[in-house]
Amino acid sequence: MDFTQIKYQDSATKTYIGSPSILRLDNGDLLATHDYFGPGCPRNLENEEHLMSVYRSSDDGATWVNVTHVAGQYWSNLFAHDGAVWLLGCSQQFGSIVIRRSDDGGNTWTYPRDEQSGWLFRGGYYHENPNYHCAPMPVLKKDGWLYRAFEHCHDARWGTGFQSLVIAAPEDSDLLDARSWIMSNKLPFDTAWLPSDWPQLMAPGYLEGNVVETPEGGLVNILRCNSTPVVDKAVILRITHEGETLKQEFDSLIDFPGGMTKFTIRRHPQTGKYLTLANGNTDPQYPSQRNILSLYDSENLREWRHVKTLIEDDSPLPWEEAVRLVGFQYVDWQFDGEGIIYAVRVAYDGAHNFHDANRLTFHRIERL
Repeated sequence: MDFTQIKYQDSATKTYIGSPSILRLDNGDLLATHDYFGPGCPRNLENEEHLMSVYRSSDDGATWVNVTHVAGQYWSNLFAHDGAVWLLGCSQQFGSIVIRRSDDGGNTWTYPRDEQSGWLFRGGYYHENPNYHCAPMPVLKKDGWLYRAFEHCHDARWGTGFQSLVIAAPEDSDLLDARSWIMSNKLPFDTAWLPSDWPQLMAPGYLEGNVVETPEGGLVNILRCNSTPVVDKAVILRITHEGETLKQEFDSLIDFPGGMTKFTIRRHPQTGKYLTLANGNTDPQYPSQRNILSLYDSENLREWRHVKTLIEDDSPLPWEEAVRLVGFQYVDWQFDGEGIIYAVRVAYDGAHNFHDANRLTFHRIERL
């Protein structure tokens, strides 16, 4: 398989690569981040996973160096705003919502010590509610506001405990000040939304939402749907924003390639098409399949078309073993010139299962 490796983590450490994010800086450098999970990974005094690492490439992705580590920043995305680089995510697994700013290209970061310095919404101790959750999801800029999806995981109950929420702040506000931010209602997954002819789901729920502007100019949150044994579904929630009030309501359940795992949706600034890099399912016998990564596009956010396959396993493993051991997943990506740059959490050649990734890799699509 052809890839540029940013980070390798030996599976013998029982520490795994999570939550990639990637960004091109104004000076042309690339930044990439990831966090760590697993029974061997670094933990804080609450016994929670909480550490992330930052990498830089100054040769357009050919080589990468570790810049720094950031403790107390997890499941976070990079984004550029107001001449700075930002990290927005959680303080730990099921932690508080926190944000940091870097004014030197990712070398150093502010510390969220209180509500005036980046501690936006406080979570409970360990698994006491609220338990905030997310992945490195996009920040949408629209009509002078920034929007980002999160979840509250009630009682830290994965799957059925997730409640969708959105936070927002004015673009010209102090993003480190919690008073700049508002939060929507926390909307639980409702099994009444499911078709009556579906089989019983193992742990019905949704997570890792994308706030996206619709073709008509509205706002929606499109979420990964945990629908095993049904595959390739996503949930659309309508977002209304009036003054200081954000509200989410159920809109629809749609067919979505790769809807069983994390996906990122962005809209092309010239064509207006929506694109995603996702693990479209090719074998419904394996709902959690992640060993094929493809590019998809849509005109309307509801109907998605396969554009091209980007990565698939080239090892000599039998199919059943490839599905069990190989994953190209949790992709973060950005438009870059006429193409796309993307970072992938990879389980390949030594990973003990598809989920527990042993590599972070960098890729590009030269031209869309």
